[in-house]
Amino acid sequence: MKETILIIDDDSAIRKLLEVALDAAGYHPVTIATGKEGLNRAAIEAPALVLLDLGLPDMDGKEFLSQFREWSQSPVIVLSARSGEAEKIAALEGGCDDYLTKPFGTGELLARIKASLRRRGISMGDNTSGLISGNLSLDIASHTVMLNNEELKLTPKEFDLLKILMQNSGKVLTHAWLLKEIWGIGYQNETHYLRVFINQLRQKIETDSTRPKRIVTETGIGYRFVG
Repeated sequence: MKETILIIDDDSAIRKLLEVALDAAGYHPVTIATGKEGLNRAAIEAPALVLLDLGLPDMDGKEFLSQFREWSQSPVIVLSARSGEAEKIAALEGGCDDYLTKPFGTGELLARIKASLRRRGISMGDNTSGLISGNLSLDIASHTVMLNNEELKLTPKEFDLLKILMQNSGKVLTHAWLLKEIWGIGYQNETHYLRVFINQLRQKIETDSTRPKRIVTETGIGYRFVG
């Protein structure tokens, strides 16, 4: 599955340039022109990385960073015409992972994206089949899940849901994003589907499903797998 890169920039030419370059490099680019829409799409897409302009029409990029960091640890690279040291320090201390001044070369940008994803344990072309969390293991290739060395019987939807949760261990995954990934586009508001399958999974993998330690509820946002 291609890693999603969210591009937030009010310059349509920059958005197009980045969209073409990232698509050619094997990523799934999503382009947005404003900060508020960027926050909404980030909650839905759960991007692997965000490219952020500071001069947005509806909010400063540093305000976006402040709100985004309240619920996401995805890497953020600032792309800005602001070259002053004070701006760079403020953005880095505000939560961005890297800062590149416009104009920039796409080769350098792609190298910085790879480095940021590598630091966060995400790499393109990762074909790892096995996911392990303590006494729980999931093998994608054989489509099996083991708990305490005994195979669990999961439905296909339960397996897909657990796989995505384990692949994104530690990240907050929103209701809308999980519903889109498991059930597809058009199901983003069917949160009762998710509630039912999360409860079923908890009964199978948690020691006490009423006090879950592995699949944690992030109230009003979604769920987080604790590996």
